[in-house]
Amino acid sequence: MNIYVGNLPFNLGEEDLKEIFEEYGEVTSSKIISDKFSGRSKGFGFIEMDSDDEANNAIKELNNAEVGGRNIKVNESKPRENNRGGDRGGDRRGGGGGGYQRRERY
Repeated sequence: MNIYVGNLPFNLGEEDLKEIFEEYGEVTSSKIISDKFSGRSKGFGFIEMDSDDEANNAIKELNNAEVGGRNIKVNESKPRENNRGGDRGGDRRGGGGGGYQRRERY
């Protein structure tokens, strides 16, 4: 199961996050998401656990738990929807505003 973990302290490392969840079962991966330009943590990450029972127990026990002075949010990660602005259908070329138009003088 893939687990979302939010509201993480910005100084928490991936190993620290993994250790927190290992109390509830085997962790197969631990990832903290960081800003691609600054490298600074964005304050959320993901944990992967093979056992759904262990993962559900970890979610139940750790959701709203205090870590580093912050109450973390823990829930099952849902697949990300690729929905940027919705599908309006139809022709996607868009319309221009037109260019210069010469006006007739009267």
